Amino acid sequence: MIIPWQQLEAETLENLIETFVLREGTDYGEQERSLLQKVADVRRQLERGDVVLVWSELHESINIMPKGEFRG
Repeated sequence: MIIPWQQLEAETLENLIETFVLREGTDYGEQERSLLQKVADVRRQLERGDVVLVWSELHESINIMPKGEFRG
């Protein structure tokens, strides 16, 4: 189920994005990006609709995934 990010409190959304960024483990190449930069990148992707917040009943967790990969 997609959770509309606009309905979350700002602090909750920030924490969800930060948790996602910290566990995703993506290599950003030679130029490392700060946590704040990574969080801002994900926030922009949410605002553009490129990624969505997804609740998994099976795992009782929230994840951020590309909109095209979500199969609800």
